[in-house]
Amino acid sequence: MRVFFLSEKPCALFVNGLLLGNIDGFERSVELDPADGVLCECKPERFHTLRFRFDETFLFAPPPEAKLYFTRTGVAVYLSGFQRIDQSLRVVARRNVGGTTYTLCVQGRVRLISENGSTSREEILPDAFENAALHEAGEFLLIEGDDCFCLADGEGRIVLQSDGHVMERGARLVAEVPLKDCRRHTALCTWEGGVLKACTLRAAGEPTEATFAVALFESALIGADCAPFLSPALQEKAGALKEFLGDFLSVVVTPDPAVVGLVYRERERVYEVRYFVVETTDGKISNITPVE
Repeated sequence: MRVFFLSEKPCALFVNGLLLGNIDGFERSVELDPADGVLCECKPERFHTLRFRFDETFLFAPPPEAKLYFTRTGVAVYLSGFQRIDQSLRVVARRNVGGTTYTLCVQGRVRLISENGSTSREEILPDAFENAALHEAGEFLLIEGDDCFCLADGEGRIVLQSDGHVMERGARLVAEVPLKDCRRHTALCTWEGGVLKACTLRAAGEPTEATFAVALFESALIGADCAPFLSPALQEKAGALKEFLGDFLSVVVTPDPAVVGLVYRERERVYEVRYFVVETTDGKISNITPVE
C-alpha cells in the first residue's frame, strides 16, 4: 500500500528505526504492508514523538493524533496534536464572563480552562491560539488569535471555531472568514448568541481553465451559485448538484483538470476521497460522472 505522510509540524519520519526523511505540509510517500505492522515515528523539534504501528487496527481506528484519507492510489496519513516537551505552565490570559472564570494557558498543549462554582472544564485548542486575547461577547467568551477565533459558552464548551479576522466584538460578532478555495472567496459572517445570523460571500478572482472544475465543486460546497459553470442543459439542475454529490467536506485537486476528488467522512478520523470526471462543451461543464 502506498502511504503518504503529512504533518502539522515539520518532523523527521522514521519507519522501523530507519530515517525516511522530513515531512510537513508536503507529503513523503513509502510502500508499506499493514500485515508487517511496522513502527512509525514522527519526531519534531521541541515536541514529543508520535509513535504508532501501521497495521489493520491503525487503518480502521487511528489514534487521536492521526487522520486517514483513503485515495485511489493509497492512504494519506495526516499527523497533528503534538505535545510540547516543555510542560511548564504559562498563563496567557484570564477573564470572567457571566460568573465563569476562563483561563487560557499553555502546558504541553494550548488549554482553555473554565471554572464556574464547583464545576470546571478544559478544552484543547490549536497552537494558533497560544497567544490569543480573551474578550467578552455577550454571554460568551471570544478567544481571538492573529488569524483565528473561537467562542466558548458559559460552561466552557467551544461552540464556534474558525480561521479569519474579527471585525466587530460583543454580543454581535462579525468576522471575515477565508474559505481557501481557488476563487479566494471570503465570507462576511455575523453571529448573535453563538448562532450564525447572516453570511455574505465575496469572490476575489475567477477560475482558470485548469481550476474550472474545482471551482464548480467548491461552489457547491460553500453554497455559492453553480449555474455559471454549467452548460445550458445542466443549469436547471444547478440547485440539485449538492444533493447529487452528497455530504462532502472538501475538494482535492488532481493532476488531471477534468478529474476532481471530494472528501467524505467514513467514521471518526477516517475519510474517503471519491473522484468525479467532468466533461465540457463550449467552455461549460456538460456532464459529471462518478469514477467507480
